[in-house]
Amino acid sequence: MRRREAGEPLTEAVRARCVALEEVVERQSHGEAAWFVKGGRAFAMMADHHHDDRVAVWLAAGDGVQQELCGRDPARYFRPPYVGTRGWVGAFLDVEPDWGEIEDLIAEAWSVAAPPRLRRRR
Repeated sequence: MRRREAGEPLTEAVRARCVALEEVVERQSHGEAAWFVKGGRAFAMMADHHHDDRVAVWLAAGDGVQQELCGRDPARYFRPPYVGTRGWVGAFLDVEPDWGEIEDLIAEAWSVAAPPRLRRRR
């Protein structure tokens, strides 16, 4: 099995949670699946062996979330390259992820990226 194929079920699990949110579009970004609020900013992107041998999702996060999660559970959460300086948090998906927590983080990431008009409708 190719390395990319090993991460496909995890990408599908993230995709299902992302596209369930309002006005989300998926595009490729740097060879990986990424999700954007329509007409706006990215809020989630896959990292399927892009920088190491791990499968993860990178998520936009509010103030302090990255620091709290990485401090609490560094085996599951990390500061991703490039976007980590803007507060994004990485969640490893190859360690039996807590899908309830991942779903909450995806919803929060959407809220961080969504324009006010969409956030008000929630």
